[in-house]
Amino acid sequence: MDQVHIPKSSVQPLCGGPVPSQPKSKGAGGADAGNDQTTEILNAILPPREINDGDKLWIQAVSSTPATRPDVISFQEQLDVRLQQRQARETGICPVRRELYTQAFDELIRQVSINCVERGLILLRVRDELRMTIAAYETLYESSIAFGIRKALQAEHGKGEMEAKILDLEHKNKELEHSVNELRAQCEAIGRQETERRQVDEKNHNEEVQFLMRSKQQLKAQLEGIISKK
Repeated sequence: MDQVHIPKSSVQPLCGGPVPSQPKSKGAGGADAGNDQTTEILNAILPPREINDGDKLWIQAVSSTPATRPDVISFQEQLDVRLQQRQARETGICPVRRELYTQAFDELIRQVSINCVERGLILLRVRDELRMTIAAYETLYESSIAFGIRKALQAEHGKGEMEAKILDLEHKNKELEHSVNELRAQCEAIGRQETERRQVDEKNHNEEVQFLMRSKQQLKAQLEGIISKK
């Protein structure tokens, strides 16, 4: 097993018959009872694993042997080596580092449970609480990712509609600009026509005034001539 938290333990084959029990030493009934109780508690905290090897079924149980100081130091060294071998990241989210430290935590629970079952149970509760918290964060992360993808798809869909609307508005804007240019050209043409008409009217008015002035002068001269003859 590729794990660092389980030292060499008793692995027993199951070949169609019952699992053979380890022989008990004579005169050690109380110690055997205590060991059996500790083994049962350890199996409840860290359940045994079943391994299929062809036509054989193996069970790997957690060792109930207390850890010595050299064992703890070796365990720490193995953990560091395993982190380096599997290239676990030192910071950030790293499934490999999480897996190895989870195994290390299980080994600590095993060691503490052998010496004090109550402490082991408390650590077990802490481990389960951490797992539930991490699972909740993972669910929240997945939900946020799904929500972000939905929003991105909606934005992409809305972007297409907005682009179509922009093209339609640009087309209408061009049509309106064309209409404005036509109306401006009509206004300029009407203005030119009005200017020409006004100039013609002024010219005709001036000619008429001049004609009337000449007529007035002629009539005045004729009247003066008639008066002078009398």
